[in-house]
Amino acid sequence: MTTQRKIDNSLLKRFERKENSNSRKVNSKEKRVYFLIVCEGEETEPNYFKAFERELPPYTLDIQTWGTRCDPLGVVNAAIEFKKRSKKDSVWVVFDKDDFPARNFNAAIEKAVANDIKCAWSNEAFELWYILHFQYLNTALSRNDYQNLLESEINKKANKGKNPFKYKKNSKEMFQLLKKYGNQEQAIQRAIKLEQQFDNQQYATHNPCTLVHKLVEELNNPQIVFEK
Repeated sequence: MTTQRKIDNSLLKRFERKENSNSRKVNSKEKRVYFLIVCEGEETEPNYFKAFERELPPYTLDIQTWGTRCDPLGVVNAAIEFKKRSKKDSVWVVFDKDDFPARNFNAAIEKAVANDIKCAWSNEAFELWYILHFQYLNTALSRNDYQNLLESEINKKANKGKNPFKYKKNSKEMFQLLKKYGNQEQAIQRAIKLEQQFDNQQYATHNPCTLVHKLVEELNNPQIVFEK
């Protein structure tokens, strides 16, 4: 679990350099949608979301992901600073409840909303989104339990007896594995069903729950960004 709340200045400088080097080239025929996704983790979530660029026709999506190694409030603070320094069509933060204090988690979500930043949080962990590709789960589990369940589901579908699948957080294969063995549309519907179980803003008590599906729906149909 990451604990840093304040964004590192070196991260801001790297972001600014990347923005300067990736200045948009105006093209009247181009309808590319520019996403900025600021994550708690440095590999798990960025690797997953970057894979969406390969799923749509060229020049449809531009996804810039940043891992911060911050707590939820730190992730949101980073996104606020990044947003000031860029012109993206859709800005998202992605973080987990994990063992962070409820006050920190709830405040992060509220601050994101107040700053017009979209929030794809998970309680308790991002891996819940992966599990929903295989089954509906409305029982609170630990991250380790998610991992065991995910390995079981993929091995069952892939018939991997001798060389069983072992989950690695930094894997670049997860998007394709979920596409091959899971069902993204069902994952979206299951996530919506989980979300509908809760009707208050005490987000830290919404367990299990994930809003990753909302970001996924935008990445699948990027033009809806301009319709909202």
